Amino acid sequence: MTPGVSTYRLALVGFGSVGRGLAEILSLHHRRFVDRYGADIRIVAACTRRWCVYDPNGIDAAALLRAASPDAIRALPGACAWKTDQMIASVDADVLVEASPTDMTTGEPATTYVRSAIGRGMHVITANKGPIALHFAELRRLAEERGVMLGFEATVMAGTPALRLGWSDLAGCDIQEVRGIVNGTTNFILTRMERGMDYASALAEAQRLGYAEADPTSDVEGHDAACKAAILANVLMDARLTPADVEREGITGITREMVAAAAATGERWKLIARVWRDGSTTRAAVRPMRLMVEHPLAGIDGATNALTLSTDLLGNVTIIGPGAGGVATGFAILSDLLALHRVRRTENQEPRTEN
Repeated sequence: MTPGVSTYRLALVGFGSVGRGLAEILSLHHRRFVDRYGADIRIVAACTRRWCVYDPNGIDAAALLRAASPDAIRALPGACAWKTDQMIASVDADVLVEASPTDMTTGEPATTYVRSAIGRGMHVITANKGPIALHFAELRRLAEERGVMLGFEATVMAGTPALRLGWSDLAGCDIQEVRGIVNGTTNFILTRMERGMDYASALAEAQRLGYAEADPTSDVEGHDAACKAAILANVLMDARLTPADVEREGITGITREMVAAAAATGERWKLIARVWRDGSTTRAAVRPMRLMVEHPLAGIDGATNALTLSTDLLGNVTIIGPGAGGVATGFAILSDLLALHRVRRTENQEPRTEN
């Protein structure tokens, strides 16, 4: 290891858009992170349901990206027959990066992967909403007991640092309410409807452009936003909500006529996730709302996300940025890695003495 440089060996679970986005960032900018921050970030393992690769000295991220099929990946040096649970139990790595397909009603298999890695003393960074929306308090406790980091910035607004803004940069403020556009698919559809499309046509365009899945239910019925609302409540307000606790209404009932009627009165429809304190109780809801055009969230168009945090000391603070995409979400993982690096650097510094 180069003097003054800390090495971080990553084990990736899942290699879809998020894992590939992180690999793309590392393939292009690895040298920058070493030179600027003293962080040598290497992928040493990558595992999916169909293949696994492990090289304790590091896997060439560019080669991993170039291998376009499972057969090509199995031909890489270090290809092995491990299943994901075997990889987590056996790999020599510092950080588990968890981005696997997960059942949002149970948080599995991601939650089990996270527990297993923490149990081995590995830091964990997850892009999966399920473990944080359903089991945040438990996982945070386990991480604290083992003295490891649990990173989850990627679970809301991808690489836009919405969660870190709340729990770190606004530390000292009391966050009283959070409102936001946290689902880019529905915001894209509503924006297109303002331009004259009906709901079905706007959804079809969103699907054609890759903003909406073939089955768009999670987005258009508000399930994805409700999951993120639960995360916001749990992380920023120390609540114990699950997505089932979030009042939920999607956008499927919004018509072109309703959008036009709102525009006529200087308003715009937005699907808003809201978390607020109701006495000693924290509540959350997701529903379409008409916002005056002067509202900071009303001007958010297309697939962009935005969040307004209402605080006692600063008033309203709004953050706007991309809420999806492989590289954007991969950056969120990188931001958690660099946060871990800063903490470790601080802990390893010699205490100052005064003459």
